[in-house]
Amino acid sequence: MIGNDVVDLLQASIESNWKRKGYLAKIFTTEEQHIIQNSKDANATVWLLWSMKEAAYKIHNRKTKLRNFAPSKLICKIDYLRNGIMGSVSSGGEKYYTSSEINLNYIHTIAAQEQTQLAYISTSIYEIPYPSDYRLSKPACISHHGNYLALVYFANQGKC
Repeated sequence: MIGNDVVDLLQASIESNWKRKGYLAKIFTTEEQHIIQNSKDANATVWLLWSMKEAAYKIHNRKTKLRNFAPSKLICKIDYLRNGIMGSVSSGGEKYYTSSEINLNYIHTIAAQEQTQLAYISTSIYEIPYPSDYRLSKPACISHHGNYLALVYFANQGKC
């Protein structure tokens, strides 16, 4: 199983005031809040952690059949590498591995149950107008936010 999340940074800035009192404590662990507060770009870090949690939740939800999105119980670890951002998200004894891309317009994260699976995930990201027939390509997982649609495909056609 794989998961995926895209965050349109412009849309996020319109929809969400993460700087308001109590917001970070509701969604992020104490350690994650510390990472945000000490980062060079707190806004990007907030949405990076959020997209990691969302992508991992999509797997966790399908695996456990529990529909209980509790972001503070999804615990992120980030590894900034020269060629990208890798990480992991732990929840309820399960661990999911992530790979994220950040650019000026959006943040996109893919997640998998095994770290080696990340290499077998391909991604297509579209801006509005989305191709109307995108579901015909049978993506394993779909995410959309604001102006962006992210489709991911698993080499073994695994389900999201």
